[in-house]
Amino acid sequence: MFSITPSHIIQHLYCPRFTYFEWVLRLPQNEEKFSKVMRGRQLHDDRLERNKGYLRKRLGVVGRLDDQYLTNPWLRGRIDEVLELADGTYAPLDYKFAEYKDKVYATYRTQLYCYALLIQSNFDKQVTRGYIVYTRSQNRVVEVPIPESSLTDIRQTATDIYRVVEQNYFPKATAYKKRCVLCTYRKVCMQ
Repeated sequence: MFSITPSHIIQHLYCPRFTYFEWVLRLPQNEEKFSKVMRGRQLHDDRLERNKGYLRKRLGVVGRLDDQYLTNPWLRGRIDEVLELADGTYAPLDYKFAEYKDKVYATYRTQLYCYALLIQSNFDKQVTRGYIVYTRSQNRVVEVPIPESSLTDIRQTATDIYRVVEQNYFPKATAYKKRCVLCTYRKVCMQ
């Protein structure tokens, strides 16, 4: 069995055909061409270097692990910070090269849910919340609840991804046709 990343989960939720084009047909996305993606990657590296040893006491952080690459039998990912909280739970913290606009986007929540599953399986600790740091809003920290139902949804999406890949299944495209406008696969997709 192969392992997937939070990005694969997010892409599949955006449109299941991403999974087919990337994993079955092996068509590259070439996302490195997008400057925001590259700037965000550089920001992660800079933040991790600058914030070594810093504990967010107002969040109840009593311990912290930086830049953790975690895996389980079906998921893998690199978490900016794994926080140990005073109440005995753990939480993922992720830096975003973005502004906070009174809303946490579904993609950001999904990424935290994936990280929660990785933390649970690697540390055997409960994860009930995660945090996002919006670097373009003066490093505003936003808490995101992590309900068990969302973790179940992530597991189901992973099952759907495996079905596409292992059965060479061509899924229906997203019902949201506006998503197709900026899709990297729009020229090869048979809408």
